[in-house]
Amino acid sequence: MQTRHFAQLVGLSALWGASFLFLRIASPLLGPTVMATSRVLLATVTLAALMMLLREPWPWRHWRELSLLALLALSAPFLLYAWAALRLPAGYSALLNTTVVLFGTLASAWHGQDTLSGRKLIGCVIGFVGVALILQLGPVPLDESTLLAALACITAAACYGVSTPLMKKATERMQPLAIATGISAAAFVMLLPAGLWGLPNARFTPTAMGALLVMGVVTSGLAYWLNLRIIRHVSPVAATSPAFLIPVFGVTWGHLFLGETLSSGIFAGGALVLLATALVTGFNPLRGRPVPDPGP
Repeated sequence: MQTRHFAQLVGLSALWGASFLFLRIASPLLGPTVMATSRVLLATVTLAALMMLLREPWPWRHWRELSLLALLALSAPFLLYAWAALRLPAGYSALLNTTVVLFGTLASAWHGQDTLSGRKLIGCVIGFVGVALILQLGPVPLDESTLLAALACITAAACYGVSTPLMKKATERMQPLAIATGISAAAFVMLLPAGLWGLPNARFTPTAMGALLVMGVVTSGLAYWLNLRIIRHVSPVAATSPAFLIPVFGVTWGHLFLGETLSSGIFAGGALVLLATALVTGFNPLRGRPVPDPGP
């Protein structure tokens, strides 16, 4: 992995790390269905405007493929995470989101786009340990509500992981901007009935609208376009590696904007997460080129 791609993945982690905080703020006010629907609507408008500005054609003939990607990469995860945000702290959702790397690794191996090497599996384990140190999670009451919310997050992570190798294949036939716009539009159509159903109970406060605006335009629109541009040049497993860094930034943003206390775990855990990301992606800052994979 080249240095610029690694830096871009770190930047995406910073953006997506804030998403869990914004979800925790906006979802109780808007409701999960309105939150997810409005998020993809703003993403669609943003990306469609870029399509017009750059004069890129819409990928109409790939609508079946884009619909599947929209379901796996946007509709289902957005709705599941928004629902889980009603019941779980942002840190728990961010931690469970790291399982996307495991699902992405398995899905990539299944599609023959990557190999299951010892280095990558060790990186996954180290990443999970690092995230646990950062968040210093204590015992969670395993009541029905908590269990269902945790399962929702894991299911959303599985959708992200499974969709990544499919995204990689799609970039071989379509431009990243066309894919991002197409799946956003398809996801909006899928979520619209649920969004209209929940609209009467939504409270569009300034706080909720501010969080929604950032998530829709930046983290769900521009960031997805950037992510697809990166996927064209790196392996699907490497593309899922921001999941390890997301909790690092989630904790940092919580400290800066919500006054949450920083623990010693963020420093030790952050170092482990960076090591895990390097192992999974094959990035070596000393060489500036991919680390040779020893194979399975």
